[in-house]
Amino acid sequence: MKRLVYTPMGVCSERINFTIDAGRIVHVEFLGGCDGNLQGIASLVEGLEVGEAIRKLKGIDCMGKGTSCPDQLARALEKAQD
Repeated sequence: MKRLVYTPMGVCSERINFTIDAGRIVHVEFLGGCDGNLQGIASLVEGLEVGEAIRKLKGIDCMGKGTSCPDQLARALEKAQD
């Protein structure tokens, strides 16, 4: 089991805590940001394979920022695969 912390950039969320076990996301927690939406995203990705979550979330934009909290989670997951 791999527990990780990621500091997102360019979004409202201040930190993403997540856990990966055997290639699957078992827990995600966003600190800061739009609480209800981020709880929903966390709930939807828990149980997914890391690669599938990355494919679904990468590139999502929030209000022309060039990134979003879901995109930042995808970047965190990519970094965790390195």
